[in-house]
Amino acid sequence: MRSRSNSGVRLDGYARLVQETILRHQNPVTGLLPASAQKKDAWVRDNVYSVLAVWALGMAYRKNADRDEDKAKAYELEQSVVKLMQGLLQCMMRQVAKVEKFKHTQSTQDCLHAKYDTPTCATVVGDDQWGHLQVDATSIYLLMLAQMTASGLRIISNLDEVAFIQNLVFYIEAAYKVADYGMWERGDKTNQGIPELNGSSVGIAKAALEAIDELDLFGAHGGPKSVIHVLPDEVERCQSILCSMLPRASTSKEIDAGLLSVISFPAFAVEDGDLVAITKSEIISKLQGRYGCCRFIRDGYKCPKEDPSRLHYDPAELKLFENIECEWPVFWTYLILDGIFAGDQVQVQEYREALEGVLIRGKNGIKLLPELYAVPHDKVEEEYSSPHSVDRVAMGQLPHMWGQSLYILSCLLAEGFLAPGEIDPLNRRFSTNFKPDVVVQVCVLAESEEIQELLSDHGISVQTMSEVLPIRVMPARILSHVYVRLGNCKKLNLSGRPYRHIGVLGTSKFYEIRNRSYIFSPQFLDQHHFYLALDNQMIVEMLRTELAYLSSCWRMTGRPTLTFPITRSMLVEDGDAVDSCILATLRKLQDGYFAGARVQMSDLSGVQSTSFHTRLSFLDEKNDDDLLEDDDDNDEYGEEYNKCMPSEGSKDMFDRYLTQLLHSTTTKCHLPPIQSGQHHVFSAEHTTRDILSFMAQVQGLNMPKSSMYLPVTPVKSKHRRSLNLLDVPQPQHGPQVKQQKITEIPLKPHSAADLHLPRDSQGNTDFAALVRQLRECPTLQDQADILYILYVMKGADWPVELSGPGQGGVSVRSLLEELYVQAGACKEWGLIRYISGILRKRVEVLAEACTDLISHHKQLTVGLPPEPRERVITVPLPPEELNTLIYEASGQDISIAVLTQEIMVYLAMYVRSQPALFGDMLRLRIGLIMQVMATELARSLHCSGEEASESLMSLSPFGMKSLLHHILSGKEFGVERSMRPIQSTATSPAISIHEIGHTGATKTERTGIHKLKSEIKQLDDSRPLSRCSSPSTPSGMLSPLGSGLGDGQLHWEERQGQWLRRRRLDGAINRVPVGFYQKVWKILQKCHGLSIDGYVLPSSTTREMTAREIKFAVQVESVLNHVPQPEYRQLLVETMMVLGLVADVDVDSIGGIIHVDRILHLANDLFLSDQKSLSASDYFLEKDPATGICNFFYDSAPSGSYGTMTYLSKATVTYVQDFLPSSSCMMQ
Repeated sequence: MRSRSNSGVRLDGYARLVQETILRHQNPVTGLLPASAQKKDAWVRDNVYSVLAVWALGMAYRKNADRDEDKAKAYELEQSVVKLMQGLLQCMMRQVAKVEKFKHTQSTQDCLHAKYDTPTCATVVGDDQWGHLQVDATSIYLLMLAQMTASGLRIISNLDEVAFIQNLVFYIEAAYKVADYGMWERGDKTNQGIPELNGSSVGIAKAALEAIDELDLFGAHGGPKSVIHVLPDEVERCQSILCSMLPRASTSKEIDAGLLSVISFPAFAVEDGDLVAITKSEIISKLQGRYGCCRFIRDGYKCPKEDPSRLHYDPAELKLFENIECEWPVFWTYLILDGIFAGDQVQVQEYREALEGVLIRGKNGIKLLPELYAVPHDKVEEEYSSPHSVDRVAMGQLPHMWGQSLYILSCLLAEGFLAPGEIDPLNRRFSTNFKPDVVVQVCVLAESEEIQELLSDHGISVQTMSEVLPIRVMPARILSHVYVRLGNCKKLNLSGRPYRHIGVLGTSKFYEIRNRSYIFSPQFLDQHHFYLALDNQMIVEMLRTELAYLSSCWRMTGRPTLTFPITRSMLVEDGDAVDSCILATLRKLQDGYFAGARVQMSDLSGVQSTSFHTRLSFLDEKNDDDLLEDDDDNDEYGEEYNKCMPSEGSKDMFDRYLTQLLHSTTTKCHLPPIQSGQHHVFSAEHTTRDILSFMAQVQGLNMPKSSMYLPVTPVKSKHRRSLNLLDVPQPQHGPQVKQQKITEIPLKPHSAADLHLPRDSQGNTDFAALVRQLRECPTLQDQADILYILYVMKGADWPVELSGPGQGGVSVRSLLEELYVQAGACKEWGLIRYISGILRKRVEVLAEACTDLISHHKQLTVGLPPEPRERVITVPLPPEELNTLIYEASGQDISIAVLTQEIMVYLAMYVRSQPALFGDMLRLRIGLIMQVMATELARSLHCSGEEASESLMSLSPFGMKSLLHHILSGKEFGVERSMRPIQSTATSPAISIHEIGHTGATKTERTGIHKLKSEIKQLDDSRPLSRCSSPSTPSGMLSPLGSGLGDGQLHWEERQGQWLRRRRLDGAINRVPVGFYQKVWKILQKCHGLSIDGYVLPSSTTREMTAREIKFAVQVESVLNHVPQPEYRQLLVETMMVLGLVADVDVDSIGGIIHVDRILHLANDLFLSDQKSLSASDYFLEKDPATGICNFFYDSAPSGSYGTMTYLSKATVTYVQDFLPSSSCMMQ
């Protein structure tokens, strides 16, 4: 028998170590490992990490086999791994009902358990007795299952298990929006059971999804049925949310050493090398000690000041844990592994030597890695005064099995027994490597031959839908329906993937179903669900966003292929030409570059060979029985898709299923044409607002009285006002005062005469007469009003007998849908939004938009200020719940509710494509943003608040998005009314929004303001021209600064209101200076609290939260948000910035409770006294009645001798001078 080689002897040594510290604890029945001798339960995460050493040792034996016994040893070790992984699978499969439920609810009560009973695989504690929701635990299982399967282990044994794993993919794919308890099982660091979005969970889920995508779970012995499918858009969401969070770990943890598992082995989830380096250096600089790393700042676990008799901490006691947190050696094993994978031998050597110094020798000299090192009770004060100076003692589990496993793994890799590629067969370690440019293939198709001819006239040659056969082009929603079948398993009662929107990455590849090729047009082109796709400019804008997204996020082999059908709605109104913005886009696409992306326009057949293909085998013939079950969401689609579909009589069941999904339900036109010249159905003074209010009374709802609504005044234009966001006082001109007398909207129950509804002989509403009136409406708006009344009073399904009694009726809902299409064709945006509100249409991607914003650490409020009507959203909500909340917060005003949804979608688009816009904002108050948009229109168009609100509602989606972008970006911009061509059927006022050029003026300003005035005069000659001298604030607190145009006073011209406007915009979108929250934290360290507008932010906040925590910033915002006036809020922010400079002075205290308002008012008084000494006129001294601040002070620049900072600095020093060192230079 030949002698054992040196490497074989060393391997045997590691085998003894693995046997003594890990395998001797493995349960012979279930294969599970208990956490330690004291903790008998099996944690999912700990089990997976603990078995990594066994897996690695098995591969090392197989690779370095000196003799046959080594191969037998390798097999034995591999089977121990398989046994454990199957044991964990059995634990989870026993909770299959929870997996099914969690896919829909994402509730902490419906999740898989975090730990199980080691001998039986049973649960050990109740659903609500532990922080079970730990997405990273399920994700690490899937990630290592994928790696082990790729290395040759056979863990999954039948198709039922494959279906279960596919459903676990659906379970974790929503990780980017699931607040969980994280890898430390605590959630928020106060340990009070508050879940939060954790970077470690999102990162490991992202890695697991990437690793298991297109993987055959039967390995080399499998076929198409055992392949797992992951939708790439879900991976990309996790990626973008993770990158927006790092190096921050969660809302309550500014950094966490657990992120090492995300940026390096095992996840390698971050593709940006710089972000990896930043996160790693933050962990080392803030958390590393002499014995390992702390988990996070102010971690109380097992530290000497922790009270072991209770689980939770009092928020104020977290400060006690600072500098005495326990240090965990396990993190040094991650840093050794990181060095090995990065090829950094210096790092590997440094941490291996450090780790040797903290290992404990057990019996027979085996090396054990302790769980943590704690400060001894008698040395606490010494450690407080001089951190990292005290010798610590080992505590907790010995060995810490998870750490012990990673220690052995790092030794095997460092000593060359394994290569990095063997422990990472899926090559995740190359995630930060350079990726080549992506070329996006764009295939433009014509819906019909007519459109094909129109395009060829302009030199653009495209194919029609029928010409690309046998490739079939479908709308994106069909793909959502198809994916519902994935993972479906009747034996386990698993329903497959929940019906969800599919993003552009998912629709940019070919799908092979039953040996046929399918491709899907992007979701943003689907017009049947929300009105954004009715606006051609908006389609171009969304195409621009999606192309940029594709070129930066595409990770699959092959090129992405985006299909862009040109439909009838993309033609001009009379249908004889393609819309100019669509034509311009097609020309840019032909050039090869669009939106910064490289593109190639081509025929579909020509790009098949260079595209990515996915085979969906779960739709093969054997599943035919399930296909034609009732499908709830059978919506209508355009004719264009039906043309390339098989006939009804097709034998193939899948063809019939697609036909059923595509079947167009567009019926004959039922609504009578509008009768121009007829009288309005309702008298002119009744606005849509009245009708909404009256209908709310009918429903028993009380529409809240709000200062945002302009009181009712006679409406002379034929277009109705649906809402008014501003309260701009009307200038009163002499004898007209009586006519313009303002009356409140009555909130008493409306009488029948209020809306002049037709009555029958008993005095009840005569619905037959109302239906007759429907046939004689002069405008689409009147038809909408009647249908809304019928909708509320008779219900959506009430049959409207337009042909006469007994002739059969059409439901109110169907007529509204038909009217919606007509309004869309006429581009009547105000009306479209009104009908969308009546029908409670929900943006398909509303919940995703909300989630995107919240996941980027933004809070949302919906509804008009102030609270309690304004509702705060801090966690992702299910679509229905979110929709209900928006309608409630909008006071049942359907127009505001619809606009809220629209703005939320635009904000989400910008947070994804231009995150820098939101850098200094924490809470996005959508109601306030809407008011500011209306204010800007009122200011630019010099019109009343009611007209501005109407103009806002009538803006095209593209116009709305542009206006929002200008407000967010802080750039100067101009708004112009443009006269529509006479032949246009649209009655909405056309408004263009554009950036102000380098000359500092818009085109209108350059050609003279008088021209603009004359244009407006043409629009409405019957109304006396009223120019608001100063725009009111959204809350209506600022009155015009002159009572008439001829009183000889100086007026605010465009440039003069600039700083007031800047402060108003910044205050409305809650923008703060860089480093503001950290400055506030410093101030609170030196005083007892800050009083802002009567609300106190106590200094005890700093005992719970650190300066860079999102949670602290949220606390500061919650106090600032009580200030109703945005410009006043902004001056308070400036005051606190000055206070922050004073707090930087080397003094222990700057006072007790500091009243920020008083400092601001003191500065205002100093400003006023200076102005009086300069003999300023009363106009300059006029104060805002709501806050007492001089209007001219609001509009002063921060810098300069008369700037706000000068006066705020003087006022601050005066206020706190008793606490400052006596020095004559301080006041200067």
